[in-house]
Amino acid sequence: MAHFAELDENNIVTRVLVVNNEDILDGEGQESEPVGVYFLQSIFGSETTWKQCSYHGNFRRRYPGVGFAYNSTLDAFINPQPFPSWTLNTTSKNWEPPLAEPALTSTHITEGRYWEWDESAYQADNTTGWFLRTYE
Repeated sequence: MAHFAELDENNIVTRVLVVNNEDILDGEGQESEPVGVYFLQSIFGSETTWKQCSYHGNFRRRYPGVGFAYNSTLDAFINPQPFPSWTLNTTSKNWEPPLAEPALTSTHITEGRYWEWDESAYQADNTTGWFLRTYE
């Protein structure tokens, strides 16, 4: 099965559909993204925009969900920015916090603790942002 993401005018994913492999084969029997796009546009309209995606993230970095963005420069689907202070690493294609996440110790893990980002704390004092939390 092939997967395609529909994009709005801002390259934001509005839905992801599954298409039979037979519906995306070119004249030589090879899977073809343009054939898949043509197939979907014949159903949903020629004005719709589609990008093929990989359920296992084998290409275009990750499998998108609604609200993800397609970045044509990186040829990748990018998840929504988690916090305003986080920046996109164009090599890893992941959002990164302005401060590195502290390491968890074995005691933290045993106690069921984890680090959580607090954007408000970071905006108030850009030397802090990570806080130790406990699973409930």
